[in-house]
Amino acid sequence: MNLQGQRDLLLLSEVERDAGVTQRSLSSTLGVALGLTNLYIKRLSRKGYIKISTIPRNRIRYLLTPQGFTEKSRLTYLYMEYSLSYYRDMRTRLKEMMSPFDGSHGQRVVIYGTTELAELAYLSLREMNIDCVGFIDGSSRESFLSCPVSSLDRISQWQFDRVLITDLDHAAACEEQLVQSGVPREKVLRLSPPE
Repeated sequence: MNLQGQRDLLLLSEVERDAGVTQRSLSSTLGVALGLTNLYIKRLSRKGYIKISTIPRNRIRYLLTPQGFTEKSRLTYLYMEYSLSYYRDMRTRLKEMMSPFDGSHGQRVVIYGTTELAELAYLSLREMNIDCVGFIDGSSRESFLSCPVSSLDRISQWQFDRVLITDLDHAAACEEQLVQSGVPREKVLRLSPPE
């Protein structure tokens, strides 16, 4: 599913959830400029997915049309299909990356990040009998998936063989932070995003 389809699905979902939603809040939800949000809404209206009405004179209300419900269902199906394919691909990549470090040698891994990909990495490691020592994250949470969560500055207190970075968008920066914190570069594993 392309970015346009994801944005359309998000817009249609928000309009279905709240007909009185403002373009400003839609803009914030989409993470795009207000003018671009306006163009998206007009495009969806031209396609017949959204009906725009003014009630009273200065309030705009968006209504999902029957075509809009159909399109939202289609996009939801495509998004689910894309998500499952993405997770299958990432799981395969994780297993390929971690296969040299099978659980028979008592490998211990720290996972950098607490995202959905970190969850997938955790589950994949468990299937391979590789121990997850814990998670590195800057948040204030104390545990994630029943494992301890710590800040990067305390990583030296943990015993581990590898650190797996699960933040695909900032992997290079995370790797540099790990190296600066004393983790040897050869112990850092970075998962590349699917093409």
